Amino acid sequence: MVMTFNRSHLIRQVDLFTLKLFLSAAEEQQIGRAAIRENIAASTATKRIQDFEEIAGIQLLERTPKGVVATAAGEVVLRYIRKLFADLDDMRGEIAAFSEGLRGEVFVASARSIFVPFLSRELGAFIQDFPQVDLVIRELENTSIVQTVANGDADIGVFAVAPGLDLSGVHTSPYRTDRLVAVVPEKNKLAARSSISFLDLISEDLIVVTAMHAAFSNAARRLQREYKPKYTVRSTGAAISLSQAGLGVTVQPECEVSLAALDGVIAVPITDSWAQRILQIATSRERNLGPAASALMKQLTSQPVGQEEDHKLEP
Repeated sequence: MVMTFNRSHLIRQVDLFTLKLFLSAAEEQQIGRAAIRENIAASTATKRIQDFEEIAGIQLLERTPKGVVATAAGEVVLRYIRKLFADLDDMRGEIAAFSEGLRGEVFVASARSIFVPFLSRELGAFIQDFPQVDLVIRELENTSIVQTVANGDADIGVFAVAPGLDLSGVHTSPYRTDRLVAVVPEKNKLAARSSISFLDLISEDLIVVTAMHAAFSNAARRLQREYKPKYTVRSTGAAISLSQAGLGVTVQPECEVSLAALDGVIAVPITDSWAQRILQIATSRERNLGPAASALMKQLTSQPVGQEEDHKLEP
């Protein structure tokens, strides 16, 4: 007699082996091959699957002369079975960490302007706590970090929120906040200001790090002003050194400027709203983090957002 689906009955009557057998039958497309794969008699495999369908209250496999194919309802069941076994694997890994010590490999992607002031110290502290975890570090431009995580090429990505970033493939969590400052030669008239706007800077000789071109170009477009940087460099250190030599003005994350020697230049806060940097952590929507990556994620999100006092400059 066919029964309607009953959750309690399913839990009592269907074991994990039956679910694994059903998965094998759908993948092999033959119950006989599934029985060989799971090392049981074909008649026993057939009976288990029939009983499972009876409990489900609907046909899950369509029988054909060549074998079996999952029905539409069967495909739904298969999706949940795969997730169940994936979760069981994650559970096994996390439990094993208590007895064996946390192991694994974690891929982390971020930009230099986030690694240097924030992330590198936290990664160092993480490895002290979990020395058997291997960290694989990828330094990328901000625009590439999110896509790398969405594609599954990194477990965790730390990035600065920016217009146009496609976040549809990732989950995001708050990480830190920071702001951009103008690094101005001491003899420049702007050095006496307590704050400035990008409009004040756009007529200056701008020294721009490549990764910031898009943000400055967008800001100039909103102001309906022409954006023509005087110098383009690849690193913060090079940009600051050129400003120290009196060649112009550069804009940098405050956290990086506070780590540099500022002889001959003044750091002045920028008042534009886009100059407030919001840093977030990206993880994939398509897969769960493993035990090692989950432990790192927990550490990265344990500090309240905005607690960057070690790096702050006086406004």
